[in-house]
Amino acid sequence: MSQLNWYPGHMARTRRQLEAQLRSVDAVIELCDARAPAATRNADLDRLTRGKQRLLILNKADLADDAVTSAWLKYFRASDQSVLRFNANGGRSGDILPSIERATLPVMKRYEARGVRKTIRVMVIGIPNVGKSTFINRLHGRGIAKKEDRPGVTRSSQWIRLDPYLELLDTPGMLPPRLEDQEAALLLAYLGSIRDQIMDTEALAGKLLLHLVRQDAGSVIGRFHLEGDLPEEPQALLEAACRGRGWLLSGGRCDTARGAAVVLDEFRAGRVGKLSLERPPRGERP
Repeated sequence: MSQLNWYPGHMARTRRQLEAQLRSVDAVIELCDARAPAATRNADLDRLTRGKQRLLILNKADLADDAVTSAWLKYFRASDQSVLRFNANGGRSGDILPSIERATLPVMKRYEARGVRKTIRVMVIGIPNVGKSTFINRLHGRGIAKKEDRPGVTRSSQWIRLDPYLELLDTPGMLPPRLEDQEAALLLAYLGSIRDQIMDTEALAGKLLLHLVRQDAGSVIGRFHLEGDLPEEPQALLEAACRGRGWLLSGGRCDTARGAAVVLDEFRAGRVGKLSLERPPRGERP
């Protein structure tokens, strides 16, 4: 596969828009994917929002290995970051709203000291496809923010009022201009944060299967009905999955195009198992 980079023109506009909007927000909620919390954070967003009250959400935690997610929480908290796990598809707003209130408490106290009861405005940020709109919809209680399981759907910002004194700003996903770490870029591609249309999805699916086998061979063998010694070459592993699941063309040829699409879809939906793609580095701080 060639080097992965995807930075469509609207992301440059998004960066300029976020810079302007940050002046009017009191705090920031950053979402990342619990399956790859380091790869799914954008250092540019970290720099842009420095100085604001921050809350980091490890979203889609139900799709990740629970023990690995707990290790990530410990890793981030070691540097005094406010961080929580959350499942936007089934999580309860009651689990997260108190944390938002705690994160914005210093701001509220400053206003109250001046005798002002002001609506707190919180910006929700993250790279594409980490579930920002779904997260906001869970907190709001209905589908008010546009969402879809592909990157780049949210193209403009939208203020959403949760109560008379709390508003959230749904923002478009933003990747860094260059993906210097190609291993991290691959993780983004596996998770769907980079459009499949710009990649060789068969090569991508094969690499994903190899990555998952190294994480939890049993889940992959069970899901794709693999038999015998597992190939160590991505294309051969994809073909083995095609034979195991019966994705075949005339003459018994492997339908690798169909197989690649299903492998990627099933992993992203959590059907392969509760699997994490990366673990926190040992002995380091974020």
